[in-house]
Amino acid sequence: MSLKTLLLASSLIVAACASYEGRGLKPGEATLDDVRATMGQPAMQWQDPDGSRHLAYPRGPAGFHTFMVRLGPNGKVQSIENVLDERHLATIRAGMNKEEVLRILGPSDARVTVYFPARDELVWDWRFRGMSSEPMRMMVLFDANSGKVRSTMVQREQFTDVEPTGR
Repeated sequence: MSLKTLLLASSLIVAACASYEGRGLKPGEATLDDVRATMGQPAMQWQDPDGSRHLAYPRGPAGFHTFMVRLGPNGKVQSIENVLDERHLATIRAGMNKEEVLRILGPSDARVTVYFPARDELVWDWRFRGMSSEPMRMMVLFDANSGKVRSTMVQREQFTDVEPTGR
């Protein structure tokens, strides 16, 4: 590999990493166009009656982050934060509807969304890192008929890969 190719590849990797969490986007200065140029197209977005916007950037399905970008009515970034943390997860309560959950956590990992017919229950799932950086899963259990949260569960992520024996 030539030095020029190596430098180009390194630049692309650095640029990709910088866009992961919106690094370099300054609250009060960055605009929606700046956010999209840095982080790409959001997976979901909402517009509030006052003109402010919320953009969701899930970094999964294998990732542990969803970055929520909040833009004020003036179109400038107010904040960028990872919402897959214990503080945000703790705000999900019984009785909330799906839209309320999505606005707090962004989209769940669709690969593990499950419907349980016997309970008429829909389960959404998010990966996150616990306080000790341990891989965890947050599950929100919805009444499938009403679309309201019944309950939540948090559990340590279970790995099914076989570890090498070192032979």
